[in-house]
Amino acid sequence: MNRLYSINNMGIQKGAIVVDTERCKGCGLCTVVCRHRLVRMSQHVNHKGYNYAEQVDADLCNGCTACAVACPDGCISVYRTKSQSQTSEQ
Repeated sequence: MNRLYSINNMGIQKGAIVVDTERCKGCGLCTVVCRHRLVRMSQHVNHKGYNYAEQVDADLCNGCTACAVACPDGCISVYRTKSQSQTSEQ
């Protein structure tokens, strides 16, 4: 059986990252592996004196987990959600 799926009826995968800022050592590996350049090093420092990673734009993150996999200290958690497309009204 062949079915055609409309992009308007499919959910869009979104993601968000949470960084344990006190454990982050500021190595920057997460910023290098993010294809969409949505992770950057903060201008602020943690209690150890390191700049920590932060997410730039949560709306553009697709939850690929590349940043979490690259983090040598496991400081990044990625959460995925599926949201319905806003253009389903026609």
